[in-house]
Amino acid sequence: MPEEVLFEFEQSMETAEIADYLRTIADKLERGDDLALEAGGESVTMSPPARPTFEIKAERETSSTGGPGELSVEFELEWDEGADGGDEGSGGLTIE
Repeated sequence: MPEEVLFEFEQSMETAEIADYLRTIADKLERGDDLALEAGGESVTMSPPARPTFEIKAERETSSTGGPGELSVEFELEWDEGADGGDEGSGGLTIE
């Protein structure tokens, strides 16, 4: 299925600032509020259902020049448009 990017933001910032953004998102999810994202004249508002699919991915991208690679962790919520929830899923997640 082709992907359409509705909003994108990337900026280097202090980890405390990132934590504030993630905390705001967590609070909105807990309350069932819409997520309104805005930066650089772009904006999008999304309404996650009560049971979206949650994905965490940790990656290492190696350098083609033999230098140090890049590490990343990605957090993703996904749901079908118009859906009100996902599968029950199996297993649990631990973050320490």
